[in-house]
Amino acid sequence: MIKDKKLTLTLIAYVIIFYGVWAARMLLFDPFSEFSPALGEFLRELIKFSVWFVPAWILIGKYNKFMYVKREEFFNIKIRWLKILPVFIFFTLIILMSSFRLKGRIAVSEEFGAADIIIVLFVGITEETVFRGWLLNGTYTENGKIPALVLNALLFLAVHFPIWIKNGVFAANMMSGGFFSIMVLSFTFGFIFTKTRSILPVVLLHMYWDLLVFTLQ
Repeated sequence: MIKDKKLTLTLIAYVIIFYGVWAARMLLFDPFSEFSPALGEFLRELIKFSVWFVPAWILIGKYNKFMYVKREEFFNIKIRWLKILPVFIFFTLIILMSSFRLKGRIAVSEEFGAADIIIVLFVGITEETVFRGWLLNGTYTENGKIPALVLNALLFLAVHFPIWIKNGVFAANMMSGGFFSIMVLSFTFGFIFTKTRSILPVVLLHMYWDLLVFTLQ
């Protein structure tokens, strides 16, 4: 998985700083808690975009020659979209069944609003750029596919810990196996990213998953 010593050290330093800053932000303070839900969420996601997307995008460019998928390929639209369609259908069925199991019926959540729409629009871009475009891309090789995907899944899982701790659901998610779905999503996004050599399908899939979760669960 090691492609270049400087890249490896940069990835390690990035992970340490990134997770430290993110945990502090989630657990210690929320500067926009007094704002309206939509405005507060917009400002949070704007800052998240600046802190997540921008540094990752710069680092991808800096180490572009070592990336499995080059940055200039990221927005390739020449993709066999019909091969990805079953994943969208599978996501839909999973969330519909989960919604029915939890509520005994399938209905759009009454709590779904503008703040949720903002999250859906931002999160797919920021998280996929960091986790698939940068962290996976920087460690993935033809001879180290599985280790890179496993590491990426663990990192993707770990980034959810601060919000789970803050909301008091960490133990519940870990003991119920809820964490497993996060890892499966990471494997799915990672596999599709490396196969299509484009960030677009995983961003759209991530947005779609979040939309289903917010509207139906």
